[in-house]
Amino acid sequence: MPAKPPAPTATDSVANWLTATNNFPKLIHKYRPYWAKRFGIAPFLPLTSQEMENLGWDSCDIILITGDAYIDHPSFGMALIGRLLEAQGFRVGIISQPAWQSALAFKILGPPNLYFGITAGNMDSMVNHYTADRRIRSDDAYTPNGIAGNRPDRAVIVYSQRCREAYPNSTIIIGGIEASLRRVAHYDYWSDTVRRSILLDSKADILLYGNAERALIELTHRLAAKTPVSEVQDIRGTAFIVSKNWRPSSQWQEQDGTDPDQARSPIKAHPGYSVIRIPSYEQVRVDQRLYAHASRILHLESNPGNAKALVQAHGDKDLWINPPPLPLTTSELDYVYNLPYARKPHPSYAATRIPAWEMIQNSITIMRGCFGGCSFCSITEHEGRIIQSRSQQSILQEIQEIRDHQTGFTGVISDLGGPTANMYRMACKEPRIAAVCKRWSCVYPQICPRLDTDQHPLIALYQAARNLPGVKKILIGSGVRYDLALEDPQYIAELSSHHVGGYLKIAPEHTETGPLSHMLKPNISAYAQFKAMFSKYSQAAGKEQYLIPYFIAAHPGTTDLDMLNLALWLKYHNLRLDQVQTFLPTPLSLATTMYHSQRNPLLPLGSQQSPTVYVVKNSKQRRLHKAFLRYHDPQNWPLLREALHAMGRTDLIGNGKQHLIPRWQAASPTKNRPTNQKR
Repeated sequence: MPAKPPAPTATDSVANWLTATNNFPKLIHKYRPYWAKRFGIAPFLPLTSQEMENLGWDSCDIILITGDAYIDHPSFGMALIGRLLEAQGFRVGIISQPAWQSALAFKILGPPNLYFGITAGNMDSMVNHYTADRRIRSDDAYTPNGIAGNRPDRAVIVYSQRCREAYPNSTIIIGGIEASLRRVAHYDYWSDTVRRSILLDSKADILLYGNAERALIELTHRLAAKTPVSEVQDIRGTAFIVSKNWRPSSQWQEQDGTDPDQARSPIKAHPGYSVIRIPSYEQVRVDQRLYAHASRILHLESNPGNAKALVQAHGDKDLWINPPPLPLTTSELDYVYNLPYARKPHPSYAATRIPAWEMIQNSITIMRGCFGGCSFCSITEHEGRIIQSRSQQSILQEIQEIRDHQTGFTGVISDLGGPTANMYRMACKEPRIAAVCKRWSCVYPQICPRLDTDQHPLIALYQAARNLPGVKKILIGSGVRYDLALEDPQYIAELSSHHVGGYLKIAPEHTETGPLSHMLKPNISAYAQFKAMFSKYSQAAGKEQYLIPYFIAAHPGTTDLDMLNLALWLKYHNLRLDQVQTFLPTPLSLATTMYHSQRNPLLPLGSQQSPTVYVVKNSKQRRLHKAFLRYHDPQNWPLLREALHAMGRTDLIGNGKQHLIPRWQAASPTKNRPTNQKR
């Protein structure tokens, strides 16, 4: 075995160090290509048998099935995975938005030699279909012309069933955001029940969660070497189903994590396989405290440097979840994003509009991951909290590709970002500590003193990008983490002076301490400081620019009084919000656990009297919380008047500037009003 690498310097990324110190996994661009690499690069991955024939293929090694339109761009998961597998030498076909009512559409490319890879698309299909009020959405940004209804509810399950019908003996691998966030027993908002792991309901052979490039490449090469998928049980970032008496082949030690009343002591390091058994599906389905406890363990065992495998019983079967995947190094991430993407929709879509493509076509991903840990967000659960950054050279090369080859490019890059705008190259100053850290957020309740918040690499990237010939403007469309921005006023100056197109979206989410503490978001005073600095530097640059703040209604931990105080804050600052959002419980998030169990999984849960979280579930009260965000809308005034009377705040009803809503009611617009009708 090679000697261990030296300890990193302060400028090394935690991702590189973790990858180097965990059994030296093979870099994803160092595998020996599969024999089919001789066929070369496809202009587009084939959607039809005719396209396969044009490429000289008699079959596909892998067939990817997605609920999105096929756009050959690295921001779309199936294109990224497809090109990555192609670069490994495999012949990859895509079945995009198949008609799921029968198995016929799943036979269009024939059976795959290795496996079907199934995803719902860039969004969970239930989030894609339904609003926070459980109403059907009228459009789908990932479908030609934005037409809704081109994918089924619970798409991963339905697609897997149809593949089994089409080719019963085929191997099925599921992944993407829907599979990743439903990998364990999870609360499902749309059915208001706790559902089993999606791996059981889909009857797939194996599940890949998180950013799955490393796991998928290793798995694919093993399957190509004729290893049965049932024998692949040691790859990080995978989950599989086994009988209850199954044990890993290596030395094995189980720790009981099923009882929240029993303190769980850490397992000492040993050469075997450490695993924590969490409460079973049957337990968490009926016991909300045990559900919160299982969620707590899942979130605390998320650091790839020290996470244990998890086991959850489902009836007479065990769901095994291996530790999270090791993050990609900078060179690996560059490899992924430098693949030969066509950077446009498949030609079969002709001139049809695909809204998501129009929004993303001139944007560039510069990093992955988020250490913010916002409780309502699924990014950390899916991508992890270790920042994985591309090199400046790779990013600039992609900008030049857009400039030189993108049809209709006007010189404007719409975004340089990722999950956040300003975490590029940020990492713990002490990688050895980062590898064992259990902290869920690096910035809440305060920014960790070990976090390197230097934003000069990002500033240098901005400067280099906007100085490229042919580039007129570099905009920042990803969310700016303003508490981090305050650590470096030079970043705010750079952003305000050069990279805002008049308006900058930002997300304080609330003004009150109660909701913010359950969101794991900073105090509203940090927003006020950022706003003052943003205005200062905008004026210094001679620009009139504004912040567009985003807020969430009905988040766990939010009372009616909290929403009233937020409405008064909005009125005081003369803010009238057009687009507002009500909290939507998405699978696996901490806030969803709070919503379902009325407990905070990050707090001790051992006592039956553990503190509860106030949760708004009644539909009328949820509408009220949303109405407070749009206090200026006459349609909301009747509901707000009723609430203010109940709260004893009739002093806020009147026709003066000091009042929140007026006593009079605007007439509702009426169609075909008679011309002689009095107003």
